[in-house]
Amino acid sequence: MSIAVYVLVMAVVTYLIRMLPFTFFRKKLTSKFWLSFLHYIPYAVLSAMTIPAIFEATGSMVTAVVGTAVALIMAYFELPLIAVALGAAASAFIAGLFIK
Repeated sequence: MSIAVYVLVMAVVTYLIRMLPFTFFRKKLTSKFWLSFLHYIPYAVLSAMTIPAIFEATGSMVTAVVGTAVALIMAYFELPLIAVALGAAASAFIAGLFIK
């Protein structure tokens, strides 16, 4: 099959995924349960994608734990996001130097 067919199929599927909720749920949601549930979905999905990647990125569980711990501590003290990311990466790198 040509690439154009693949692109067309992906476009149709993407359109359907985005269009179907609008066609089935025309009324505004008023249930506190559903509003609360839908509010936390982006955080849950982001966590589900990020946490496994953190522990597989370095190839060593020790360096991943060190980097995560440093990131959590820096985030707890409300440091800027760039500082947290750089601190976590640097600490994982330095921990990796001591392990090998």
